[in-house]
Amino acid sequence: MEDNKKNFLGNLYNDFFNLNFTKNNNDKINEELANLTEQLKSMNDANEEPAFESISDIVARKKEEEKIVNDDKKNKEERENKLKELFERIDELYLNDESKDTLKKMIGYAKKYDDQEIKNYISFNFRLYCDNRETTNEVTEIISEGLSYFNYILGKKIYETSFFQASAEDLIKIYKSSYNVLVFKDFDGILGQKNLLKEGLLTIWEEKLLNQGNKQITIIVDKNSEKIDKALSSHIVLKDRIFDFKLQAIKPDSQDIYQNLLKKLKENYDIDEDFEVGLLDYIVSTYPKTVLTYPEYRDSIYEKILFNATSEKITKDTLPKYEKEKSIDEIFAELNDLVGLKNVKDMLNDLVSLMQFKQKAGDEVNLKDTNLHMIFLGNPGTGKTTVARMVAGILYNLKYIDQNKLIEVSAKDLVGEYVGQTAPKTMAVVEKAMGGVLFIDEAYSLASKPGQNNTFNEECVATLIQAMENYRNNLVVILAGYSKEMQDFLNTNSGIVSRIGYTMEFADYTVEELITIFKSMVTKAGFILENKAIDKVKEIIEEYKNTKNFGNARFVRNLYEKTVIKHATNSKDKKGIKKLKTITDDDISVDNLLKM
Repeated sequence: MEDNKKNFLGNLYNDFFNLNFTKNNNDKINEELANLTEQLKSMNDANEEPAFESISDIVARKKEEEKIVNDDKKNKEERENKLKELFERIDELYLNDESKDTLKKMIGYAKKYDDQEIKNYISFNFRLYCDNRETTNEVTEIISEGLSYFNYILGKKIYETSFFQASAEDLIKIYKSSYNVLVFKDFDGILGQKNLLKEGLLTIWEEKLLNQGNKQITIIVDKNSEKIDKALSSHIVLKDRIFDFKLQAIKPDSQDIYQNLLKKLKENYDIDEDFEVGLLDYIVSTYPKTVLTYPEYRDSIYEKILFNATSEKITKDTLPKYEKEKSIDEIFAELNDLVGLKNVKDMLNDLVSLMQFKQKAGDEVNLKDTNLHMIFLGNPGTGKTTVARMVAGILYNLKYIDQNKLIEVSAKDLVGEYVGQTAPKTMAVVEKAMGGVLFIDEAYSLASKPGQNNTFNEECVATLIQAMENYRNNLVVILAGYSKEMQDFLNTNSGIVSRIGYTMEFADYTVEELITIFKSMVTKAGFILENKAIDKVKEIIEEYKNTKNFGNARFVRNLYEKTVIKHATNSKDKKGIKKLKTITDDDISVDNLLKM
């Protein structure tokens, strides 16, 4: 009854204030008010609870209702603005477009859930494929802020841990905690565990994720999908259901880095125009070759520029020094300047001619893809590493690889010390070399030896074979080592042999070639070499050349360095530039040169 009275008076209020009253209808209004008063009096006489509401009360109530409507409208505007702000921040992330869209959908879904437009709650656990902490933190902060703002999770407290540290007991505590967003990294920590411990940890983790009742979001992070898929391979629910959402980070391009650095520098310094041009040239030349993550690369340049700056004005002189990119003609000029290696030079010339022909012919000629994985056979000091660097430059110029970089490793950099360590360790090296050339020296050390437990070596080789196949369009692998030992290694690893496109033999240098290399070193340093000194160098080379493990050009480098030291000692009392610059036979030193 009371509601009826209030509605009645409310309607009267609306009529009263919305009509255009004139003097002619005042009598009618007074009559209606009188009737109203009589009705209210009758209601009270019937022993009902007094419910008189004055006109002022009606006005106050209506204002309160209007305030609620306005507050609700204002709240909706704030929520829309917050959603827009979060979306703008997502657009600035270094993620691919599909990943950005997925993030936006997650936060948009949370808003709809909070607005009660949808009732089904989805746990937005997801994978993030990313190689740097900066992007990981940005994604984590945006998702925690967005979901908590729209009350999808209970707060925005973030907990980050590594699987090198997290045990099954730790997982139980973490999922009982008040943290709202949980970030797990380093899946090598799972892969390196014994099977029993690994299965126990994953089983408990799966149980906790399936029974989440406290609205927590779990994010798993690694550089790519391989490690995560391998770690979760025995738990399909974890792999394909719980962590079904996937976000992929991308590497910013040179222009992104350039604009980022300029903005940061301009906040505190005056920038010279020549510096801006030089900075872009520097980034374009060095960024494609770096093995650093983009934040590491950016911060490294920033620190070097500030270190070189002598005032608050940043000039071109503050840029770090770097070796400019060489054209393919310049690289071949250097290659042709190398002593010997005729067969290697000829093979590389033929390879380049083939690749250039394919580029020109396009689809008009049906040629198979060129397999560029290589084997370099030869003794120490025959130029294998030097040529490998040139190969990287050549392939980069031909746009076969994305970065002009050579990653040099040996067996110890690939093989782990414990069960489960080798495959992740090998893949970490492969990932570092991705987009460039991976040079594995003394690769025969990976051979399986009879009578020994070679499980680690076999795991390394198997991982390498898989990488050579899976990433053949974005990675060139060069296996190098002594001819005989490498041949024995290849005879027991047919999987490697079938993936090799080119084999190059680096022959030992002749005595004359080694003398030429010695003369070149001396001349480049500005010295003058006497004929007697040349004769002595020849005698030494002939004496050492047939010894075991003779170092070829490496031996000549050692001989040259010892000669310079001996010359400096012999020249203490000499005067005159010519005498100081002349290498005599007395300066040619074999001190501490090993003969094996």
